[in-house]
Amino acid sequence: MAKPSLCLIISLDIIITIFIFSVHLNNAQSVKYHPEANLSTTWINNNPTIYINSTNVFAGFQMTPVLSLSNTSQFVSGFYCFSNESSCFFGIVIFAERYDLEDYTIVNAPRLVWSANRDRPVETNATLKFTGTGDLILEDADGDMVWSTNTGGKSVMGIRFTESGNLVLFDRNNARVWQSFDHPTDSLLIGQKLVSGQKLIARTSSSDCSQGLFWLSIRYRLLSGYFEANPPLVYYETILEGISNFTDSEEEYVVFKNGSFNGQSIALGSTAQFMRLEPDGHLRVYEWGGAEWNTVADLLTSGIGECGYPMACGKYGICSLNGQCGCLEGSNNETRNFNQINYKQPNLGCSLVTPITCNDSQYHSLLELNNTSYFILNSPYITEMNEKIQLEDCKNACLRNCSCKAALFVYEIFDFTLRRGCSLLFDVFSLINNEGGSTNVSVFLKLQNSPTKQPTSPIDFPQKKSRRGTIVLGSSLGALFGVCLLVGSCILVFKRKRELEELDDEFSVDKVPGMPTRFSYGDLKTATNDFNDKLGEGGFGSVFQGTLSDGTEVAVKRLDGLSQIKKSFLAEVETIGSIHHVNLVRLTGFCSEKSHRLLVYEYMPNGSLDRWIFRQEHTLGWKSRKNIILDVAKGLAYLHEECRQKIYHLDIKPQNILLDDHFNAKISDFGLSKLIDKDRSQVVTTLRGTPGYLAPESLSSFITEKVDVYSFGVVLLEILCGRKNLDRFQPEEDMHLLSLFKRKAEEGMLLDLVDNHNDEMQLHGAEVVEMMRLAVWCLQGDFTRRPSMSVVVKVLEGSVDVENNLEYSFTSPAVPRTIAAAGHIEGVISAGTPPLPSTLSGLR
Repeated sequence: MAKPSLCLIISLDIIITIFIFSVHLNNAQSVKYHPEANLSTTWINNNPTIYINSTNVFAGFQMTPVLSLSNTSQFVSGFYCFSNESSCFFGIVIFAERYDLEDYTIVNAPRLVWSANRDRPVETNATLKFTGTGDLILEDADGDMVWSTNTGGKSVMGIRFTESGNLVLFDRNNARVWQSFDHPTDSLLIGQKLVSGQKLIARTSSSDCSQGLFWLSIRYRLLSGYFEANPPLVYYETILEGISNFTDSEEEYVVFKNGSFNGQSIALGSTAQFMRLEPDGHLRVYEWGGAEWNTVADLLTSGIGECGYPMACGKYGICSLNGQCGCLEGSNNETRNFNQINYKQPNLGCSLVTPITCNDSQYHSLLELNNTSYFILNSPYITEMNEKIQLEDCKNACLRNCSCKAALFVYEIFDFTLRRGCSLLFDVFSLINNEGGSTNVSVFLKLQNSPTKQPTSPIDFPQKKSRRGTIVLGSSLGALFGVCLLVGSCILVFKRKRELEELDDEFSVDKVPGMPTRFSYGDLKTATNDFNDKLGEGGFGSVFQGTLSDGTEVAVKRLDGLSQIKKSFLAEVETIGSIHHVNLVRLTGFCSEKSHRLLVYEYMPNGSLDRWIFRQEHTLGWKSRKNIILDVAKGLAYLHEECRQKIYHLDIKPQNILLDDHFNAKISDFGLSKLIDKDRSQVVTTLRGTPGYLAPESLSSFITEKVDVYSFGVVLLEILCGRKNLDRFQPEEDMHLLSLFKRKAEEGMLLDLVDNHNDEMQLHGAEVVEMMRLAVWCLQGDFTRRPSMSVVVKVLEGSVDVENNLEYSFTSPAVPRTIAAAGHIEGVISAGTPPLPSTLSGLR
């Protein structure tokens, strides 16, 4: 009798659910099955007809269908919204079971397997437009463009949603022009390929769909798992199935089949299956088990084990082979060096009792760990180590480099290849307790000792020896022979000096901490099609679009000129290569070969900000502009306050603010950057930058981070007003934006300055004018009255108010009396502190 009772309970639950829905949703329209649509079709996110099976109607999610299949299908495409209706995604959903009623549909356990706008949710009344030119465009409720297939003008004739869960745009010959299967997010469906150049990127967390820290991609005929670090780290690699069948001209890929993935067997699905790269780096296959989605395969774990994931036990955590987490503990006679972050959640990792500080580097020491390994050694194909460095040199290199947190030395490992050498770690993620395993690996963790405690194993740094060359001249030689000898010697010395300078240059570049990938000149020449696709002019050179051998799109800057080529190159590599932030353009590689100096950046599809605020044919709505303003503020706050050394950009302008495919803003072009020790808030130097964005005090060569705040204020006004700060097409009295702004403020007519080329900006005019007050605060002539960028971020987030009694005269007052003359300050700095690690690199 137990089984009938269970069925009865389930039936009653469904009946109750249906009854509740019928009470609350009697005005909903009926669900219709439309797997295709023609050009010039529009869908609005305001009519949800699909709900989750729950006794609480307003819990879970709701969905407005766009294209749907028959009632036997387990896929639907449309607007997927959480209960608050302010976080919606256009995407594809897989679900377990469905109950189609007259006016709505109830589904069990929906899972979002593809999304067009994972990093930028939209709200109710967002619109999906299938234009007459064949472009599929997603716009938010305020009219901002959020996403597009960029297929306008490509002969698209229709859109189709297939039984396999693939969204396809096709032409008059029924050929595919665009498909969602070519743009995976964090999931794969049966029959879907992951192709070289594509990435499967995990979400941030189970409740946050934005891009997280792990991704899976194909390169060099390997399936590789990466962890977002600086630089990115490989935690899994394996050869592609059927690699011998690939030719050099064929694309490399792996396909999720019903029953296998890259040679690994998966239980044949009796119900719906999907694969997802999870926020913890696991690649799991799920199948509906009648009550929930069950894991039927954990594909990477079979190769690397539970401890092979970078964050299995958090930073500095020790992962035992049984998957348990803990911290390193000293013996009874030793001081504890690590604390558990949360004893109830040991997988969150450990922290150093005494944080490492660069100010007391003379008290650094190394703690050797026995029977310990690290996740980057899991794969036999990972060779990111220097085989030429010996053990003591490896340890010394870490002690000399403040950014180094640990040294990894491999005496010898032989799996498929023989590996040995040194690798410096700039972050310490989960360590692996390898007791009983290989003892050919040593891990040396850097510790901060107190001044009274000497390192247990002091390491002496080798001293440099000077050489003295002796030239013996014979007094009996004639004057002519002496002159010839002198000239010949000068030529040889000059030649040798040039060679040493070039060697020193190469050495300096190679030793930059966290160095991105080094490319040959030939690699980049091929990637850019012989430097034919020019994107524009950047600092010190031209920028070209390129595609690397693995399909990754990049922007390659070829540095031109001779006088400051070395300084600008090292400034950009050392600055961008050693930091990483979501609002800073990432330097992914470089080339230093003979006289060639090139920088390889991530590609930003929507170009620079000036294209979107100064041209009437391309305008951004209010929400997009607010997001961009906040992005730039966060990027500058990171440079000023969160880096180990302060970084002044010194050339903030719309041309140096780039936009990705979702219009997220990132700061670029660090050629004018200056690294400043954090305990030195003011620097006297010769400033060069872009006229119109320079702070008034820069004319007196007195520089703080507030010069960037001033430039940000100018850019902020340009974004709000939709015009350049110097516009020669305006009447003479309106040519200068700051002067015009002051006059309009005095007249109480600031609404006149709101960008009149965009209806959304006019609609939110009051908010725009309120944000102009923040611009005024940033533009104060007295730099001491300007806010820091972290305060600017708080203002934009609504937690801090703009100061009152602001000056609308944006010129510089006299230098405060407490500040000495420029020449005197410069002498004090040079006498009391070491030289700055980089120099200004010239006029843009």
